[in-house]
Amino acid sequence: MPYWYTDERGTRYPGDPLRWRGDDGAPLTVAPRPGLRPDQVETGIRSLWRYRAALPGDLRPVSLGEGCTPLVPQVWGDAEVRFKLEWFGPTGSFKDRGSSVMVSALAGAGVKELLEDSSGNGGSSVAAYSAAAGIAATVLAPEGTSPAKVLQARAYGAAVELVPGTRDDTAAEAVRRSGRTTYASHNWHPFFLQGTKTLAYELWEDLGFRAPDAVVTVAGAGSIVLGCDLGFGELLAAGSITRLPRLLVAQPRNCSPLDAAFHDRQPPAFAPTIAEGTAIRRPVRLPQVVAAIRRSGGDTAAIEEDAIAAAARRLASLGLYAEPTSATAAAAIDVFRGRGAIRPGETTVVVLTGSGLKAADKLRELIG
Repeated sequence: MPYWYTDERGTRYPGDPLRWRGDDGAPLTVAPRPGLRPDQVETGIRSLWRYRAALPGDLRPVSLGEGCTPLVPQVWGDAEVRFKLEWFGPTGSFKDRGSSVMVSALAGAGVKELLEDSSGNGGSSVAAYSAAAGIAATVLAPEGTSPAKVLQARAYGAAVELVPGTRDDTAAEAVRRSGRTTYASHNWHPFFLQGTKTLAYELWEDLGFRAPDAVVTVAGAGSIVLGCDLGFGELLAAGSITRLPRLLVAQPRNCSPLDAAFHDRQPPAFAPTIAEGTAIRRPVRLPQVVAAIRRSGGDTAAIEEDAIAAAARRLASLGLYAEPTSATAAAAIDVFRGRGAIRPGETTVVVLTGSGLKAADKLRELIG
């Protein structure tokens, strides 16, 4: 079935895995696909590829068993929530969803070399799937990236180059090089969001083919937010759910451009954050992320560093070893509960995006 890319103004481009942005530099998404019915889930496949009928193109999967992650009920203060443990992905983070679908598309297009930029998890994930596909990967990462994440990407055979400066400096360097190689950016490439949208389909299946009332997540560039918007939107259009879940989005206050844009105020001055995976000052899809949150009736919150640290320790006391980036979502539970965005008797899912093993250096400072 043919597929199209669109930008936020509705400009259409023929679907092409080698295209990662519009002619005018705008980010692109795959036009909405037909949503699934329960009988279209391929239950014999234990990975996100059980939802392949919702994915564009005739892809040959490059899969390491990503998806099908646990959904664990827990009490957090006075809120009953369900933690979605995305660190059960093969490389330890939710990024494996997007990497599997994106690299499958690129491998199918004959790509032999690719370039990615990342603060850690995206780079190690793209490196793993590139190795599985036989593609040579180069990963650009900020010089302050956690050593464990750099080591992981190198272990998969990727060439990792550390770039001086901020996460935004790394992204700018990748864009400069994109004219000379295939740019497989987890922030730009439309197929990456097709992978993250499977989180929505999986939650739908986890909950007996119904939508949760709210999804709490951390955001840097916002790929989980956009993936949920795409996936739940397709399910709603297909009549497989009756409403969209509220998307409740947390960022560290030290780097909170999405929160500032959502609440129509100036962002605070940037400062380093222990939630390194979110340290993106200028998300390329910021308007689309804000629109997705509004469309869902959701909200955003900016979380202080000490609250993120406390949440990481509190999660560990429950047996959940999360990196500080994903602990930011847990820290926001109390904030959203206080605002009435998380309500008694409803189903609230909290996405824990990455394993604490990915940021042992930062957790050592928090836990001792």
